[in-house]
Amino acid sequence: MMKACIFDLDGTLTDTLESLTYSVGETLKEMGLPAITADECRRFVGNGARVLMERSLEAAGEVSGSRLDEGMEIYGRIFDANCTYHVIPYKGITAMLEALKKRNVRLAVLSNKPHRQTVKVVREIFGEGMFDCIEGQQEGIARKPDPAGVFRLLERMQISGEECLYAGDSEVDILTGKNAKVRTVGVTWGFRNRETLLKAGAETVIDKPEELLRFV
Repeated sequence: MMKACIFDLDGTLTDTLESLTYSVGETLKEMGLPAITADECRRFVGNGARVLMERSLEAAGEVSGSRLDEGMEIYGRIFDANCTYHVIPYKGITAMLEALKKRNVRLAVLSNKPHRQTVKVVREIFGEGMFDCIEGQQEGIARKPDPAGVFRLLERMQISGEECLYAGDSEVDILTGKNAKVRTVGVTWGFRNRETLLKAGAETVIDKPEELLRFV
């Protein structure tokens, strides 16, 4: 039996695409560049804010990379004010989390979203007491798919890798779980499709949140 579940945030627990697309769009507008589409934003997320901004600038025609730091400064300010803009949990997520809590399973979030905004989104959407630990991208800690974040959470929760399940919606998440050597489940309701998850090496893929309960 699993004693803990670690979840990715964007595309796994919460539908954040509108907040991300809006914040990138406002950033590009302030820089005098054309907006990207929601589908482009969906493809660009998963590797942290800097990669999102780098890919967005390239899509907007700024391919030299010379304005990346400028874009990051603007995006950081805009996203901090809008990280919960139209954000909602996916259907069935809250019920699934509550079912895990009733089983005394410890819950954690590991995201490549900056830590401040990760905490803000999780606490506003799910309240203060749902998750035992929340970790976003922080200076000095390698971002996913490096397993450092998983190991940090396991240590904080005093759980072994064999007692933990990791769930996420992207190829980055599949690699993160594999690198950490924990049971990994890919989910299809987020930013990537089943084919992408399987290509990344996912051994277990689910289509609805309640299906996760079978593996805990």
